[in-house]
Amino acid sequence: MAMFSKELGIDLGTMFTRLADTNQVMLEEPTIVAIELDPNRMAEKMVAYGQEARDMVGRVPESIEVARPLKNGVIADYEVTQTLLAHLIRRASGSLRFVRPRVMISIPYGVTSVERRAVYEAVMEAGAHEANLIPQPLAAALGIDLPIGSPSGNMVICLGGGCTEAAVLAMYGIVSADTLRVGGLELDEAIVTYVRRKYGVIIGQVTAELLKVRIGAAVPRDEEQSMEVQGQDQVTGLPRPVTLSTDEIAEALQDPLKQIMESCRRVLEKTPPELVSDIIDRGVAICGGGALLRGVDKLLTKSLGVPAYLVDNPLTCVVEGAAKGIPMYNVLRRSLPQV
Repeated sequence: MAMFSKELGIDLGTMFTRLADTNQVMLEEPTIVAIELDPNRMAEKMVAYGQEARDMVGRVPESIEVARPLKNGVIADYEVTQTLLAHLIRRASGSLRFVRPRVMISIPYGVTSVERRAVYEAVMEAGAHEANLIPQPLAAALGIDLPIGSPSGNMVICLGGGCTEAAVLAMYGIVSADTLRVGGLELDEAIVTYVRRKYGVIIGQVTAELLKVRIGAAVPRDEEQSMEVQGQDQVTGLPRPVTLSTDEIAEALQDPLKQIMESCRRVLEKTPPELVSDIIDRGVAICGGGALLRGVDKLLTKSLGVPAYLVDNPLTCVVEGAAKGIPMYNVLRRSLPQV
């Protein structure tokens, strides 16, 4: 296992950051950091990152802040992102004294030049020898092994934690695409709001995510599952248990899911008719963490009128595609965003 790889693909996501070389995924850490605030020196010190920091969410004193440095797929806190990337790149490629890796890093489709520049600078500062950016839908299509080199239409939908991207690809390029800044975090928020309105109980984002993963569904299911969670009573402020069922979660998620369906529909509307007929034959590939929500493929099939299927590697296809993209740089060059 060549741990000291010269070429790294990076999927810098709102929820998770993954690193891969051309053979396998090497690292996967939640994109989250714990920072110790020093009020006297106005300095910030990173206490923990990744899984360790994620376990601290909502469970820390005021002197420590747990933050996600990315919002909706783009960098919100530059310095923290750069430190996090430096730690991860160092872990993946050993000490950087001898060899600095070539990196291809994914960015959401259609971000502004400032947001692109921030990602590029952060990776270069973090210890990359050279860096190229690749739009997420293109990286996902490469990771899923879709035949995007041919003049026929392929559609990919990435349901990420911070944003949702739908794109139609042909000839190694993106024909039409749309990025919606609604993702898994908004689904969690919707569950928090629903529980607060219906039961008068406040739950945290971590609990909401657990509900979504364990019993959540995009459409009401035949087999009912339920789960009890502890929350805080809105009136008394004391702990109180609530039991929620799959149908309730499905109801809570209706609004954000509707926005996601609209976004995917818009992409199909913008697509040339020849490519649409290819997509109807091939189906739509769904990837990203949101793709694991039960029944999301059925919901997409119903609302788009095109069969949607879950890919084999929904979580890692973007990072695998980014790693595959490095040797294919010359072919992909015209569809990669310039910094």
